[in-house]
Amino acid sequence: MDEIEVVVAHAERATLRAGDVFLKVDADQARAGVEVEAMSLAPVPTARVLWRRPPVLALAAVPGRALARLGEPSTASSAAWAAAGAAVRRLHEAPLPPWPGRRRRSPDEVAAELDGECAALVAQGLLPADLVARNRQVAEAALRPWTPVFTHGDLQIEHVFVDGDEVTGILDWSEAGRGDALFDLATLTIGHGEHLDDVIAGYGAGVDRDVIRAWWSVRSLLGVRWLVEHGFDPFAPRCEVDVLRARM
Repeated sequence: MDEIEVVVAHAERATLRAGDVFLKVDADQARAGVEVEAMSLAPVPTARVLWRRPPVLALAAVPGRALARLGEPSTASSAAWAAAGAAVRRLHEAPLPPWPGRRRRSPDEVAAELDGECAALVAQGLLPADLVARNRQVAEAALRPWTPVFTHGDLQIEHVFVDGDEVTGILDWSEAGRGDALFDLATLTIGHGEHLDDVIAGYGAGVDRDVIRAWWSVRSLLGVRWLVEHGFDPFAPRCEVDVLRARM
């Protein structure tokens, strides 16, 4: 082992890679508990738990590489994206977990948070008013009743590993619980909308593209200020601000 890789780090949690081991440090041990149990229940490939000594959880690395990186073009094949869609479908068709996971906000609660965040984005000069208003309009399609399924809850492309055209592991289950299936699909494809059709081809029927695009706007609007405040760059190519601009 030549070095330790910082996979992600901020005030709430950090993930380090040391050789073939991922070390996860979480300020909220309830999240770590959810992650361990979710991996034991999910009908998809996950990382093997090596040991847990709070606040550290050690996981074995999975083979392959991330499906893509936010902000970078994907080099994975269309078949790999379809395989990811099929894996997500298996998860969503599994029995609901015996625990709800982190409480999901109601449509009215999301709408109220969005309205406050949109006002702050404009007031602080982070984004132009017309861009915010258009995406707030698009976001409305996501704010509807949904039937809960077993969701990953944070299905970013960096959390899905593939080897060739096969999914070898899905990581970071701390947000798992009962949620909206289309939120998972939107999280997977945000910033890589060119692969949405591939994902849907693997996932199958029951997908409303307008709702997925609406979740892209919701996630981006709610994420911009947090990312800036935590040292990330939502203005980078293919990231949140580009997602919002694509809705104009």
